[in-house]
Amino acid sequence: MSFVLHRVRKKDKFHRCQHGFCREPTGFFDDAVNAYDGSDIIIDPPQELTNNPALFWEDIIKGVGQEFDNVKDFRAQLCKYSIGKGFVYRFIKNETTRVTVKCVADGCTWRLHASESSRNKKFVIKKMTDEHTCGGEGGEGQRRATRQWLTTIIKQKLRENSLLKPKDLVKEIHEEYGVMLTYSQVWRGREVAQKEMFHVQREASGHLPWYGERLMQTNPGSILDLSEFSENRRFIFAFHASLEGFASGCRPLLFLDKVPLKATNEYKLLVAAAVDADDGVFPVAFNVVEDDNYENWVWFLMKLRIALQYHNYPLNAMTFLSNGQKGLDAAVAHAFEGSHHAFCLHHIMEEFKGELKKGPWSQQIRDAMVEDFTRAAQACSIDDFNASIESIRNISTEAADWIIASKPEHWSDAIFRGCRYDHFSSNIVDAFNNWIPTKKEGSMVLMVDSLRTKIMETIEARREACKSWEGPLTPSIDYKAKDEITKAGKLTVLCSSETVFEVRGSGIFVVNLANWECTCRRWQLSGLPCMHVIAVCNRIGRSFYDYCSKFFTTDSYRQTYSGTIYPIPDMDTLDFSAAAMVPPPRPRTSDKPRRKRLNPNKPTTLIRLCSRCKQVGHNKATCEAAFL
Repeated sequence: MSFVLHRVRKKDKFHRCQHGFCREPTGFFDDAVNAYDGSDIIIDPPQELTNNPALFWEDIIKGVGQEFDNVKDFRAQLCKYSIGKGFVYRFIKNETTRVTVKCVADGCTWRLHASESSRNKKFVIKKMTDEHTCGGEGGEGQRRATRQWLTTIIKQKLRENSLLKPKDLVKEIHEEYGVMLTYSQVWRGREVAQKEMFHVQREASGHLPWYGERLMQTNPGSILDLSEFSENRRFIFAFHASLEGFASGCRPLLFLDKVPLKATNEYKLLVAAAVDADDGVFPVAFNVVEDDNYENWVWFLMKLRIALQYHNYPLNAMTFLSNGQKGLDAAVAHAFEGSHHAFCLHHIMEEFKGELKKGPWSQQIRDAMVEDFTRAAQACSIDDFNASIESIRNISTEAADWIIASKPEHWSDAIFRGCRYDHFSSNIVDAFNNWIPTKKEGSMVLMVDSLRTKIMETIEARREACKSWEGPLTPSIDYKAKDEITKAGKLTVLCSSETVFEVRGSGIFVVNLANWECTCRRWQLSGLPCMHVIAVCNRIGRSFYDYCSKFFTTDSYRQTYSGTIYPIPDMDTLDFSAAAMVPPPRPRTSDKPRRKRLNPNKPTTLIRLCSRCKQVGHNKATCEAAFL
């Protein structure tokens, strides 16, 4: 019997069952009759672009396994989620490393626990009971509105109408979000919002244009696009050495993610990064935005596309790797039509583990299913993929259906049409976490210059390090190749023609040197010769180095770091002191009456008498009248 994947819409939901979760039943892949051609991706209009952002907030909390930059980011998203859902929560634990909240309604089962991950220091949802037995969803709104949330909302409204008064803001926030706030709360929030807006406006009108001009003078070919900063609060920057290095020596693989900022929540830093020939992280471009949503990702990727076209980069061979969230799935398809988009296996795995916790299985069985899931992701053929799914299906049909419905065409090597070069996770961008000093996150100019300095030092250090390399491959890639060399010695090679060979070992595989193909598909997927190709090269007396991808060679590595980022002088002339960030006092408007001033020459009309003797000129404390 053959199986064909049911086409799954992006908005498919789980339905509850006795095992805790499942999707609509789906089948396996058939590589014999109907070759798999990918499931349909139906892109709905991004909910962020609707008139009421609270509609998008209803889905901002996904469930167990969801990651956040830090505890502040988690609290901010939780606040938006409760406002969108219309319920009230209270904190059971509220610490920097763990947070537990529950619905305030008596007897309601909704509860959520999140804590810091020891692996990558991100904040992760560990447990969540996503059901309101109180019927609290759609209620009066979240009364625990945070100052950060309030400041963000007020800034949006002040950009539309800078003359809004606190009483007007109180009314509009209640009408749009169902949140009741006092006059004093909104007044203080407006003061903070005006201060932050002044800070941003000061950099937008002075520091950033000055820095952009100096950057173009010292590093021609670099990008710092401020065309949409005044309207949409976003700008892209990339250094010429990074763009040229990517186009010259990096493989056509870009990682898309957000760089966590520890000291500020005013803006987000998006990044597009590559890997060099030695599998080192190589930053390509950055984007500063207020929120990492679909619209900002599309704008960033479109600008990046233009920059790569300027360097004559073949865009049709591009592969992107991301978590697929925050509108990234649709944004990549829109900006780079015809490219390949792989999803981060780590995020999908964490979501799968969270779903498994809802079932009745022991930890040992869960671990076995996770191992089968990993084998399915790394499988090189449809048969191996189906075998791993079948192993999971023997334990749980619902778990196997969940995996099939999670779009394996974006994460399984057996089905994915792009080339990831054995990279399954987008977490390599975590390397940027310590590139920006915390004290410099408060200024966009200082943050950009910190990245410039770090990239400049990295390029120079790696350029010096590779001068001593002598082999054709970089050290880390050469180490991987040695494992395949050891395995190749146990294989038997039979010649079919000058370029086609039969290799026998645990199975029979066919190697075609002319087409750079092996039926095991490891060569095509990784770019490195597999053990079957190495065995053929040993048989015919050729070097397997001739059949390695050029993106792994020492020459490509040196081309990547051949450019130079030059210093920017006169940075010390800019004033980044705290006093410079405080807005000037607002002048009194003409419609308000002037304050009455005290006239020191005006005679006093009020006569004060001593309370003891009833005489004028002194009080009770200085009275000298005798007691009678």
